[in-house]
Amino acid sequence: MPNLRLALSQIDPWVGDIARNSDEVVRWTRQAAEAGAQLVAFPEMALTGYPVEDLALRGSFVEASRTALVELAARLAAEGLGELPVVVGYLGRSAADHPRLHRPAGSPQNCAAVLHRGAVATRFAKHYLPNYGVFDEYRYFVPGDQLAVVNLHGVDVALAICEDIWQDGGRATAAGEAGAGLLLVVNGSPYERNKDDVRLELVRRRAAEAGCTLAYLNMVGAQDELVFDGDSLVVSADGEVLARAPQFEEQLLVVDLELPAAAAEHTDGLIFSDGLHLVRTELGGEELPAPAKAPAAEVAPRLDDEAEIYAALVEGTRAYVHKNGFRSVLIGLSGGIDSALVAAIAVDAVGAENVHCVSMPSRYSSEHSKDDAAELARRTGLNFRTVPIAPMFDAYMAALGLTGLAEENLQSRLRGTLLMAISNQEGHIVLAPGNKSELAVGYSTLYGDSVGAYGPIKDVYKSLVFRLARWRNEAAEERGEVPPIPENTILKPPSAELRPDQVDTDSLPDYDLLDTVLDLYVEGDQGRDAIVAAGFAPEVVDRIVRLVDTAEYKRRQYPPGPKISGKGFGRDRRLPITNRWRRG
Repeated sequence: MPNLRLALSQIDPWVGDIARNSDEVVRWTRQAAEAGAQLVAFPEMALTGYPVEDLALRGSFVEASRTALVELAARLAAEGLGELPVVVGYLGRSAADHPRLHRPAGSPQNCAAVLHRGAVATRFAKHYLPNYGVFDEYRYFVPGDQLAVVNLHGVDVALAICEDIWQDGGRATAAGEAGAGLLLVVNGSPYERNKDDVRLELVRRRAAEAGCTLAYLNMVGAQDELVFDGDSLVVSADGEVLARAPQFEEQLLVVDLELPAAAAEHTDGLIFSDGLHLVRTELGGEELPAPAKAPAAEVAPRLDDEAEIYAALVEGTRAYVHKNGFRSVLIGLSGGIDSALVAAIAVDAVGAENVHCVSMPSRYSSEHSKDDAAELARRTGLNFRTVPIAPMFDAYMAALGLTGLAEENLQSRLRGTLLMAISNQEGHIVLAPGNKSELAVGYSTLYGDSVGAYGPIKDVYKSLVFRLARWRNEAAEERGEVPPIPENTILKPPSAELRPDQVDTDSLPDYDLLDTVLDLYVEGDQGRDAIVAAGFAPEVVDRIVRLVDTAEYKRRQYPPGPKISGKGFGRDRRLPITNRWRRG
């Protein structure tokens, strides 16, 4: 059987930075060539970054991508890399009208191409376009109708893009009908909890359907709310994992594959059952035997649940800060669990020297909370200062005479104003500490604790916040380091400390109960009656549902944050603010 040395470039493309992304393709292609690769692949829309959203509707951006693709092919050849075929995703446009979709020729497409010997050897567009969850690809793209197969060193390699294997049929089935020896899929598949197991099951199923080895390449990094975890893998037709890349790390995954030889005769232009037609490209090269010394196939270990989620939060925060041109972050550090976890994430994301925290005590701030904030700063080495808000609060109260909730919220808004003032003065980006439980029920203050450019734990329920804090401390202890979060911060009852002896359970159900109901209502899309039928008290469910429904306007104004759940607030869950439906 012929041997093919495949290199999967699990990299982090930056949206809109075509020049940088082109440089990265050249850099990683050179590494692949040095590793003896005979085929190298890059992720979905690697030239433009992904997702590009409405940038796809700008003709200048589409043309810049298409031009960069041609220039990249020439550059690879000029730098001595032209003999190594390169599969790379880019933003293209359709050559034909799509009357059924009311889209003219020249409409945007999510494309990939094979670059070889200084030219674009073949191009194809994504066949299945996802239009659910965080995806809106029918808004931007028209589908492709080709099964691109390249013959290289005596092996037929079928090519596909992400959603092409998430739907039944399509290119996976067509690859089997075409007799391909390898199905190579380039992806921009966002992270969510437990998705690595879902992907593995999917890839095994599609490999079996195609009757050949399947190589699944995914990007890493983050873009706004979406985090990409890599987790690239190669699976044989019988389901054996031949290689797997680590999560959340750029890496070149190199694997030697013994693959069946391509058939001697082919039917060019073959039409498959779902309308795909075969486009076969000869890249040449003799059949090669397995090398005497093949590279050791890496199968990276899986992260446990808390480690995986925490890594996603760090990756999302780091990418948002760096890709938006910032170096440092600013956090209001209260001594509570939420701001403590955000501070720990920030330290791991951008380094303690780039994390600035401010304690802003009021007359209601407990001594232990002030001490806990200072202790976290001491343990992590981040920059810390104290700015009491009492003088400002007294001035407002003398002028306005506020009481009750207005008095409580004034404290939070003064803190928000202070953070934004320091941010403007010193150039730090403010991180908001709100968690998903609070955002769900509106337990936050607009223009107060909700201020900031990014919310690292926006998609993390409060009960999970505690689990992650404990995990982070345990991970530090295992490495012989000082746990970053003071034990008292984890053990004490959560409180906003805006009035004497206040605790969160004065206003909310216990967080374990609250989060369970929220998971059913938000992630599960279950209505009020279904949740009550599952055994929850009607008065509790009614209260939670009402709080969630009436807080939509607050959530709409909250900053973005990394998505780690199956349904996060923002791109995933979009409900009308003005809405009279109250039956769940």
